[in-house]
Amino acid sequence: MKILIKNGRLIDPASGLDRVGDLAIANGRIVGLGEATEFAADRVIDATGLIVAPGLVDLAARLREPGHEHEGMLESELAAAAAGGVTSLVCPPDTDPVLDEPGLVEMLKFRARKLSRCRLFPLGALTQGLKGQALTEMAELTEAGCIGFSQAEVPVRDTQVLARALLYAATYDYTVWLRPQDAYLGGGVAASGAMATRLGLAGVPVTAETVALHTIFELMRSTGARVHLCRISSAAGVELVRAAKRDGLQVTADVSINSLHLTDVDIGYFNSAMRLTPPLRQGRDRDALRAGLADGTLDALVSDHMPVAPDEKNVPFAEATPGATGLELLLSLALRWAEDSGLPLSRALAVVTAEPVRVLGSALGSLSASAGRLVQGGVADVCVFDPKASWSVTPEALSSQGKHTPFAYEISGFELPASVRYTLVAGHVAFEAQAQAQQEMAGT
Repeated sequence: MKILIKNGRLIDPASGLDRVGDLAIANGRIVGLGEATEFAADRVIDATGLIVAPGLVDLAARLREPGHEHEGMLESELAAAAAGGVTSLVCPPDTDPVLDEPGLVEMLKFRARKLSRCRLFPLGALTQGLKGQALTEMAELTEAGCIGFSQAEVPVRDTQVLARALLYAATYDYTVWLRPQDAYLGGGVAASGAMATRLGLAGVPVTAETVALHTIFELMRSTGARVHLCRISSAAGVELVRAAKRDGLQVTADVSINSLHLTDVDIGYFNSAMRLTPPLRQGRDRDALRAGLADGTLDALVSDHMPVAPDEKNVPFAEATPGATGLELLLSLALRWAEDSGLPLSRALAVVTAEPVRVLGSALGSLSASAGRLVQGGVADVCVFDPKASWSVTPEALSSQGKHTPFAYEISGFELPASVRYTLVAGHVAFEAQAQAQQEMAGT
């Protein structure tokens, strides 16, 4: 289908494009940027007053399938991605069974392709069963479609195993994705500090992150491995990443929407919606994370999407399953961060489009040259949104099967900026807000 998006404000952070014009799409590719007077379109989308941007790229989203379908089905979570303007996402390997076999990876990618809602890039397990002992067959998992290797939330306790994994990955130019948390220091449920002490909650000290970071960086120096650090949560962690980059290590890092906007004070009276991993830290940590994302020390902003069943949240704080839905909030919270920080709109879009693509690099294959961008001849993954609209995060407003989020209106009391109107994946309309409203009207 040929689609013409007319009169939108075209923004491509990677090239600096920012102008009002048309976007012409044919055969899943962008064939025109600017004036498209002679383009014979099958469908015309009027984007007057709207922003036409590259589709969002989320580096951390759990889809809960296979193994946890009661918390999230692939259909519902990819629909949530499309509703949030996300056209590509990376999922960790901690499904059930774990993504440590090529057949499981191929099945997951096949299911996602059939749904045509969002591109799915799985991470393979670094060790078999995520047990931290025997390494997986990384070459076979790469052939099956894995773009890197991770332990998800399970630290490798044996440093020798981690060193061996990094050396193997470096040999074949694979990227290892690690969330820095020491296995012995990270057993608490809230960030160590006055709030955790007052509430009587077991604390997770900052050293749980920094000790792990020191270990990772030393192993990177000795092996030459490339590592992506997932969801940095502390001011000390930001400074260590900054120093590692200054030293020339091949390291990138991201931060979650939760840590970027919230602090441990938001736990309030044991609000289980704030039970997250990594835990919410103090205001100085949040401020350092915001500054680190602004200056490029932290490369990308992620949703850290993890739908959780109601009966696993409606329990005492320490017993609640950590996690929150986030795919549909990623764009709005990126824009809110930029507004709060006095940054331009292009920077807000960069950390959820071009910068995540830079992290993924050659792992994207043929998509690496144009994903996260609006470029002539590039893939037509597009997000069209209304920057002046606002919306309240309520269960009814979310397509995700998971309805728990710290940013729910009844908790936060504020509305989020921007509303996605259309999401296109390879030139196919994966989400259309107006059509959704019509379906809801018809249903009533």
